[in-house]
Amino acid sequence: MVIKKATMAELDSLSELFDSYRVFYEQPSNLEGAQHFLRERLENEESVVFIARDGNDSLGFVQLYPSFSSISMKRSWILNDLFVKESARKRGIGENLLQAAVDFAKESGAKGVFLETGKENVTAQRLYERFGFVKESNFFYHYSI
Repeated sequence: MVIKKATMAELDSLSELFDSYRVFYEQPSNLEGAQHFLRERLENEESVVFIARDGNDSLGFVQLYPSFSSISMKRSWILNDLFVKESARKRGIGENLLQAAVDFAKESGAKGVFLETGKENVTAQRLYERFGFVKESNFFYHYSI
């Protein structure tokens, strides 16, 4: 298995994984929309994506978005998406993708990596806590438009 920073060369396989990720979160499949969304993120350098591959088989991905802390005057990364396809789970791929994300954040001089997951996603919570992420008790608010 190899984990590498995704480029436009991986767009097709990354789009398939991304579409499966969205379906996992009960969104309708939209492969064309997934490809368009990811193409924009990659072309505009609005996110950083790492993809796990085994030969020609794409196994999973992690996507980071930049953010900034005014208080510390440093960059932070938001780990917005982490997905391993079902047939490849329980092989350490999620942990390896997390490691790639954290290594990248360190190399970029970031303050840290933030993430959010559903309270029902206990499997992901265990992975994040085992990896060293700490659950915070801050209040987060969202304004829907």
